[in-house]
Amino acid sequence: MKRLLLASLMGTAISLATQAMANDVDIKSLEQAARAEGAVNSVGMPDSWANWKDTWVDLGKLYGLKHMDTDMSSAQEIAKFAAEKDNASADIGDVGAAFGPIAVQQGVTQAFKPSTWEQIPAWAKDADGNWMLAYTGSIAFIVNKQLVKDVPHSWADLKKGTYKVTIGDVSAAAQAVNGVLAAAIANGGNESNIQPGLDLFAKLAEQGRLGLSNPTIQTLEKGEVEVGIVWDFNGLSYRDQIDPNRFEVLIPSDGSVISGYSTIINKYAKNPNAAKLAREYILSDAGQINLAKGNARPIRAEHLTLPAEVQAKLLPNAQYAKVQPIKDPKAWEATAKALPQLWQEHVIINMQ
Repeated sequence: MKRLLLASLMGTAISLATQAMANDVDIKSLEQAARAEGAVNSVGMPDSWANWKDTWVDLGKLYGLKHMDTDMSSAQEIAKFAAEKDNASADIGDVGAAFGPIAVQQGVTQAFKPSTWEQIPAWAKDADGNWMLAYTGSIAFIVNKQLVKDVPHSWADLKKGTYKVTIGDVSAAAQAVNGVLAAAIANGGNESNIQPGLDLFAKLAEQGRLGLSNPTIQTLEKGEVEVGIVWDFNGLSYRDQIDPNRFEVLIPSDGSVISGYSTIINKYAKNPNAAKLAREYILSDAGQINLAKGNARPIRAEHLTLPAEVQAKLLPNAQYAKVQPIKDPKAWEATAKALPQLWQEHVIINMQ
């Protein structure tokens, strides 16, 4: 087994080098510089999220990089990069799609285009390489069937229930922000009209049915979440790690949104080459398959053949019939910035 693993890792390293030569990335020099740094420290990229664990393990085995992560929201990551500056403790982060442009505007990123750059869709990357989506996710429900007997299959169903709906921190977490957008889309709204989503959650708040804690593996396992609003990849991972018979994960049938997460490399990183090598690996075939093992949909999916057992873990394509991408990124960027204040004014004010 160890020989097989070693052979697989060596094959991955050779594949990376081949891709890099074809795309003018000097992988050999990058690898040497990363090895000299010896570590890569991340934020918002914990082991349990989208199977980051396997990528960190691979980077350790292939390139000798030690790793440490501090889990935090997208907004907190950007604020940390800005606040620490030359005393940076983080090299790379993973932020929601709407936060990539914000990070660039705040001047906390540095550009790096991986060797697979041309295979990343134009809508999913910054033209200069400051950010790029590594994977996509769609907003889903995760339902504790032990606590909720009438499983909701749509946003309309949520309105009729008696259970608590937990969304998380809309002021900071991309997952929660996109949860509001998904609810808006399902109720006739869009990127520039978030009001239908706010109205739905305001109603839940009035009924005392809105939970603001983050739906995480810990809160789900403790039975603190009856229905959680999560990315599909998170919901599937939590379900499988806790008890597949206890939880159901589904895409709301009346509408949802597909978005994703971008890597951002800290402008002030102490280990910039290790961060660049990490991005190179994340966007390679092996890195993309690692993300798929964590139930995330790789951004380079069209250029990959996923192992059958990995493909089988994902939700059926039929559930995504009414899922739509963000159609107006600029409008959504403006709305996402305004959302924390709108959330306070329209939803929190109604909390019981």
